[in-house]
Amino acid sequence: MYIINRSKTSAFTLIELLFVIAIIAILAAILFPIFAQAREKARETTCTSNMRQIGLQVRMYCQDFDETMPLFYAYNSQPPTGQPGHKGVELEIIPYGKSMKLFVCPDDLGGPSLPDPQYGCPGKTNYADCYGSSYRFCHAAYSTAANESSQNNSVYTTSNSVTDSSFTVPAETRILRDEMFPFFAPDSAGKYGYYPDYYTQWHPRGGGVVFADGHAKFTVSATMFDSQVACPGGGRSGDLDIATNQTYYWDCD
Repeated sequence: MYIINRSKTSAFTLIELLFVIAIIAILAAILFPIFAQAREKARETTCTSNMRQIGLQVRMYCQDFDETMPLFYAYNSQPPTGQPGHKGVELEIIPYGKSMKLFVCPDDLGGPSLPDPQYGCPGKTNYADCYGSSYRFCHAAYSTAANESSQNNSVYTTSNSVTDSSFTVPAETRILRDEMFPFFAPDSAGKYGYYPDYYTQWHPRGGGVVFADGHAKFTVSATMFDSQVACPGGGRSGDLDIATNQTYYWDCD
């Protein structure tokens, strides 16, 4: 007679299973925010890298055109980007970069203006697809030509040539920035003009900025932003221009 030994099978008890699930939940709660921060940091890095390359394109354009800045265009949606007749600074400097992808911020989530049939692009989900760029070309830093330069589908009636010699402090003067900054939101006094009608948060920490000498950096506070030079002549963004009774941000950005 053969006796077969049967080993006892082991199994998790309900308490043990709940304990393991609790540990996994705790680890997930700790790690998920870290992963999210790492992904956002990567998007910030990509954005700043894109803007640095755009800054270099602007510099190469200036070298080829007697140190003169490109003509200014912004927020032109009739027709939208990619359609015949669209005008934007990005189209002037694209020969130096060869890629429209550089003008797309990874955090470009569009904004409330896009559904507007007059100034936006109904059906588009981001600024790059509508206006050609996720980034704001600061208008005073670029040349303008009457009946050619345009913003919001309206042409300028005046002309102004901006050259390298126009910038008194090129290393501090903004020529390009991210469209949205998080500190644009708590703006009840209308300091920046975005909140609430035109604002959607993109980067949670700040936004990229390119300066007239071509370098770029990520700006993380309103204090930093306001201290940057907004006008080629040296007016700082947050300072009051007595002649116009408004900040240089409004005069030149």
